[in-house]
Formats: sequence, C-alpha cells, structure tokens
Amino acid sequence: METLGLKTSVAKDQEKKAVVAHNRRLGVLLFIVYVIFYGGFMALSAFSPHTMSEPFLGGVNVAVVYGFALIIVPLLLAFIYMRLCRKTSP
Repeated sequence: METLGLKTSVAKDQEKKAVVAHNRRLGVLLFIVYVIFYGGFMALSAFSPHTMSEPFLGGVNVAVVYGFALIIVPLLLAFIYMRLCRKTSP
C-alpha cells in the first residue's frame, strides 16, 4: 500500500519538475525577446544617434518613445509569462 503512495508522490514530483522546466524555458525565451528589444535600442543609440533624435509620435523623438517602450514591454512580457505559466488543470 505504501508503494502506491510512493508512486503517486513520484508522479507528482515528476509533474512538478516538468512544470518548472516548462516555466523556466518560457522565462528564458521571453527574456531573450526583451534582450533583443533592448539591444535594438542600444544599437540604434550607438550607430544611428540622428535617428533617435527624429520626431516620431506627436513630435516626441524616437529615443523617448523607445525608452517608454522599454518600460512597458517587460510589463507586458510579465503578464504573458504569468498567463502562460498558469496551470489550467486542477
């Protein structure tokens, strides 16, 4: 009878490890997405500073708009991460 409990415990442990691995992969993927987005900002700043000073939205330059996007995008990625990591089955 204890072996049945052990199997259930082992199965739950394996399921938990699978969920953690999935969440880790998803987190790393979203982190890479943000690093690429941030790298674009840095590359644009380093190699095309004139572009950063051009008006973009309502007269606000590209640097300011991109800077605000650098604040908003990780928040959106965090919400996406929370939504995708939510376990749907009871």
